[in-house]
Formats: sequence, C-alpha cells, structure tokens
Amino acid sequence: MRRLIFDAEHEEFRASVRRFFCNEIAPHAAGWRKQGYVDRRAYSRCGEQGYLLLWADEKYGGAGIADFRYEQIVYEENIRHGEPGFYINLHSGLVAPYIGKLGDEEQKRRWLPRCVSGEAILAIAMTEPGAGSDLAGMKSSAVDCGDHWLLNGSKTYISNGQIADLIIVAARTVPDQRYGIGLFVVEADMPGFKRGNRLEKMGLKAQDTSEMFFDNVRVPKSNVLGDATRGFGYLQQFLVGERLIAAIDSMAAAQTAFDITLEFVQSRRAFGRPIGTFQNSRFVLAGLRAEIDAAQTFVDQCVLEYNARRLTADEVAGAKLVASELEGRVVDACVQLHGGAGYMEEYRICRLYTEARVSRIFAGSSEIMKEIIGRGLGLDERKLK
Repeated sequence: MRRLIFDAEHEEFRASVRRFFCNEIAPHAAGWRKQGYVDRRAYSRCGEQGYLLLWADEKYGGAGIADFRYEQIVYEENIRHGEPGFYINLHSGLVAPYIGKLGDEEQKRRWLPRCVSGEAILAIAMTEPGAGSDLAGMKSSAVDCGDHWLLNGSKTYISNGQIADLIIVAARTVPDQRYGIGLFVVEADMPGFKRGNRLEKMGLKAQDTSEMFFDNVRVPKSNVLGDATRGFGYLQQFLVGERLIAAIDSMAAAQTAFDITLEFVQSRRAFGRPIGTFQNSRFVLAGLRAEIDAAQTFVDQCVLEYNARRLTADEVAGAKLVASELEGRVVDACVQLHGGAGYMEEYRICRLYTEARVSRIFAGSSEIMKEIIGRGLGLDERKLK
C-alpha cells in the first residue's frame, strides 16, 4: 500500500539511505552478531553521511531537519536493510534529544558535535534490577556535594552498554520524594564507573546490553541535565518519542518478515507446486497484508502528529501496542510458513522472530500501554473512587 505521508524528497532520501545500509552496514552484520557488539566504525560512517541526529542544529554539525519523517526513514531502512542491533535509533532519537532539549548551550557545544559525527556513542541508564517500568522506584542515588554530585548505584539491561561514551544516568536526588530524580551525564572515563559483562540475550545479538555500576562517581555540576530534581518529569516527556520509534521499528520488522516470506512461498515447493498456491498460505498472507497496512497507516499518522507536536501519551501508547503486538503475530505466522527452515538461524525469519519478542517489553510493556490508554479513557481508579 502506498504510504501517503512521504513526498518525492523523502523517497529520494530513502533510496540513498537504503544504498548506504545495503553497502556499508549489512555486509558486517553477521560478524557483529558473532562478536556481540557493533563496531564503532558503523557510527562514524553514519555520521559521515549525516544520518545521525538529523534534527541537530547546523552549529553543532547536524542537518537541522525538523521533519521527523526523515528520521523515520533512517530507522526503517536500518531495520529492513542494515542490522536491527545497530542502535542508531537509541543514539539519535532516544538519548541525544535529552541533551538537545535539556542541555544548556555549553553542554550542547561540548557533546552534540561528537554525537553527530559518531565519535561519541550514547546510552541511557534508567532500569535497575529491582525497578523496571516503575522508574519512581529506583534506588540509585546522587548526593549534592557542593561543586559535584556523588553518584552511587547500579543499572541493568542498558543498550549500548559496552560501547557507550556518554551515559545519561537517572538517580534519586531527593530521598523522601518518590519523583525526586535527576539526570546526570556520566563520561566513560570517570573514576568509579564500571561496566558489567555483556548480557546474553534471546535476540538482537549485535546489540550490546550490559549492567553498569557507579561507585562514588564524582559527576560535575556541569554534567547535570536541567533541574536535578525534575528528572522523572523529563523521562515522562521523552517517552512519547521513544514509544513512537518503537512502533516505527516494529512496523519495519513486520513488513520485512512479510516480504521475505512472500518471496519464500513463491519459490519453495511442496507436492509439486509452490506452497504459496495453497489456500492456507494465501489466506494467512492476505490477512497479514491487511493488518500491516492498517497498522502502518496508524503509525504514520502518529508521525505526522508528532511533527505537529500534538501526539499524546495515550495515542502513542496505542501505536506502540498495536505495532509491537502485530510484529509478534507476523513473525510467528511467517516462521510457520517457512516450515523447518524458519527454525534455522541462516534464514532471516528466525532472527526476526527472536528479535521481535522484546518489542512487547521495552519502552513500556504491552500491559503498561493498555494501562495508559485506559487512563486516557477516564478509567482511572483514582478518579472513579
């Protein structure tokens, strides 16, 4: 189905981005999956092409493109033709905006040019062993010591954890206030900061995920983003963009799974004819085609609303819920249509299957998304008591 939100300029940009990912990223993907992390060169090559932090102002080295559709194209093409474990979406769309929107001029000049070029790789550390979706329950703490903050605690499941140079760390700054949290930029060479082992995951083998430990890390006051007591509100504010990116990625993965399965059933034969000619195959793929088109239209509309700064928390929760749940159904059905081949890692559908499972968990689980949508309907127990 033709996607109506893109103009000719967007499609020209997509063609260029696709060539880059096909030629520069995809050939290295197998090696990255084997070693468990993406080479730093991937980020610098993207930086050279101008594909990182497209939104960043020209004075920081960016392209100054306010139209989020261009970022959407980069993320989609990386999923479809690059390597899903190459987390440029996290770097450009999830973490860097904290610096771009909360940072003062000195901080932006110090960090953004290195992020735009790919010299500095970004991560964000929110999740803790005992506090996942409940960010207000985090135990990591930062104590004001006059000219610096003293940071202690641990984080887990941190994407880009092994290769990140700058890590935005959320920590409690007001002990007796549930939402008294600050955001601190920890630089990789700061004494007291230590990375744990790379965590073994079900999928996304090229994406390094780690534990992090902070033992009396002295964080200069100049490394605090915004108000050191309002971090919880900042985290909530940026979740809209994070969940939209998650929805975009899920739709790109679902479309990819559909495409490779359609090609497979046209060539694979059983009982003397292509398996795509069996009614079951046609009906399964027909149903998936309709669902993908419907969900993609919804997500694309959310992108336009995000561009217009009108996208709400409950609307993006709906997009993230629909897209991630659909991704799970699509990859499952497509593995089935591949038969035994679908269980073999040499076939991409096998990797798409294992990669998809986390989509219903990160950026807020499906259950959390339903809770947000329900509250948006006025079904909040605090209001109905």
